[in-house]
Amino acid sequence: MKRLSLISLLAIFALFNSCSPIMKKADLILINAKVYTVDSAFTMCEALAVKDGKIIKTGSTEDIQKEFTSEKIIDAGGKVVYPGFYDAHCHFYGYGTNVQSRADLRGTKSFDEVIERVVAHNQKYLPEWLQGRGWDQNDWPEKEFPDKEKLDELFPNKPVLLLRIDGHAALANSKALELAGLDITSQIEGGEYVQKDGQLTGLLIDNGIDIVRELIPEASKEEIAEALLISQDSCLKHGLTSVGDAGIDKNVVVTIEELQNQGKLKMRVYAMLSPNEENIDHFVKNGVYVTDKLSVRSIKLYADGALGSRGAKMIEPYSDDPGNTGLLLHEPAYYDSLCQLAYENGYQANIHAIGDAGVRMSLELYGKFLKGENDLRWRIEHAQVVHPDDFQLFKRYSIVPSVQATHATSDMYWAGDRLGEERVKFAYAYKLLLDQNGWLPNGTDFPIEKINPLLTYYAAVFRKDLNNWPDGGFQPENALSPEEALRSITIWPAKAAFEEQVKGSIETGKFADFVIFEKDFLTTNAKNISLKAPTSVYIAGEKVFGKDSVVIR
Repeated sequence: MKRLSLISLLAIFALFNSCSPIMKKADLILINAKVYTVDSAFTMCEALAVKDGKIIKTGSTEDIQKEFTSEKIIDAGGKVVYPGFYDAHCHFYGYGTNVQSRADLRGTKSFDEVIERVVAHNQKYLPEWLQGRGWDQNDWPEKEFPDKEKLDELFPNKPVLLLRIDGHAALANSKALELAGLDITSQIEGGEYVQKDGQLTGLLIDNGIDIVRELIPEASKEEIAEALLISQDSCLKHGLTSVGDAGIDKNVVVTIEELQNQGKLKMRVYAMLSPNEENIDHFVKNGVYVTDKLSVRSIKLYADGALGSRGAKMIEPYSDDPGNTGLLLHEPAYYDSLCQLAYENGYQANIHAIGDAGVRMSLELYGKFLKGENDLRWRIEHAQVVHPDDFQLFKRYSIVPSVQATHATSDMYWAGDRLGEERVKFAYAYKLLLDQNGWLPNGTDFPIEKINPLLTYYAAVFRKDLNNWPDGGFQPENALSPEEALRSITIWPAKAAFEEQVKGSIETGKFADFVIFEKDFLTTNAKNISLKAPTSVYIAGEKVFGKDSVVIR
C-alpha cells in the first residue's frame, strides 16, 4: 500500500472537519432541568445557554449540548427553573433602613410586647431617635389604637416614633410631639393628630406623621448604601432579581446606580420617584432614564391612606366606624398638576389608592389624560377596594392595577368588619382586575408583608393563610390560576415597567435572570406546597446566591 501524501491527509482531515458541527461557545449552559420559560405560550424546556449575560438559546438538553460548549455547565438534575422573580411594588430601600435603625414590631400580639421590643432595641443601639415599625392593633386582643402614656413614662427625654405596619399611622411620644411643635390646636390637610379628652394621644395618621418624621436626621451616603445592600441580601435569598421601589428620592436613586456600576448591587431596580422638587428637576424634566439595571420613569403619588388605620378613602363610611370615610391626602389640583407633569415628560403616574373613593378618584383623574385605550401603562398601586361600577374603567383607559396578594390573606380576618358584607366582595378582587386588561403585576409591599415571593404566589392561588385557613379560601372566586400567579411575579411586573422585552421570561435575547428550586410549586396543593428558598439565583448568568454543582470543562 502506498503511503498517503501529506496533501492527501490534509484533504481527508478537511473533509472530516467540514462534516463535524462547529460548537458555539457559551459562558454558561444549564441542562437537565424543568424550565418554565413563561413565554407567551407558557412553553417548557430542559436547557438553556447564556452568553454575555443574556440567553442565547433554550431547548432540549440534547439540542443545547449539540450546539454549544462551555467551561461552565450546570447539571440541574431535574430541578425546576423559573424566571427571576420580580416584586412589582415594594420598599427596597425602606426594608434596609428598617433592619438598620428600627425596632422590628411585626407580629407583636399586644402593645406590651411592642414596648418590650422597643426597650430592647434602645438598650442595644442607644439611638438619638428611638424608632420602630410593624405594629398592628388588629392583631391585639382589644384591637384598639395605642396611646403615648407608656412611652412617655419610659422615655421622657428621648423622642420616639413607632410606625404602624402600613406606614400610614404612627405613635409618637410627648418628646417627639414637643420637638415638632404639635399641640391640640394643630391641624394638617390629609392627616390627623388624634385627640382624646382634650389631649394628643400621640397617634398620627397619614400626613400627620410627616412633621415628626422630618425631624429625624437624614441617613448618610454610607448608611444609604448599607441599607440597600442589606435589602439585596434578603431579596436574593428569596429569588428576587428585580424590584419596583415605591417612592424614593434622588440621593437613594443615585446611590443605587453607583452601587450597580461598582458591581456591588446586582439587583435590577425600577424606581418610583417621590414627587418632590429635587426629583422632578433632576429626573422627570430630563425624561425617562433607563440602564440595564435601573429604570427611572414613574412618579409615586398617594391618593389615600390604609384600610388598617381607616385612612383609606371610602365612598360610604366604614362599617365599624360610622361617620368616618377616611382621607384623601391632597386637593385635586395637586394630583392634576403632577399627572400633567408625568404625561408631558413620558413618565408613568403610579398612584397608591386603597379605598373605593381613592380608586375612583384616581381612575377618573387618569381618564382625563389617557382618554381611551393607550400604552402609557399608568398604574394604580394596591387597587384594594374597588366599587363594582369602576372595574371597567381599568379597561377603558388601559390602567394597570398593581396588587399585592398577601394583603388579602393578612387582612381577611378583619376586612369584613371594616367594609361590610357587600362591599368586601369587591376588595382584593384580583381575578376581576385581571379580566380587565388580561394581565396583572403582583408584589408584596415589603416590609409591610414578608419578602418571600412564594407567599405572593400562595396567596394569589390558594387565598389562605399558612395554616390552610379558611377552608376553600378567602373569596376564592378571585383566585388566580398557577400560571397566572407565576406570570404576576415575573413577566407582568416587567411589562408594568416597560421591561418585558428584556426580562421577565426565559427567552432568547433576554437577560439570563433565573432561579432554581428543588420542587415545582406550580404542581402542588396548598397543604403540600414548599415555600423554601431557591437553591440558587442567577442574574445575567452570574450566580448571586446559593449552590449548584458546576462542571468545569
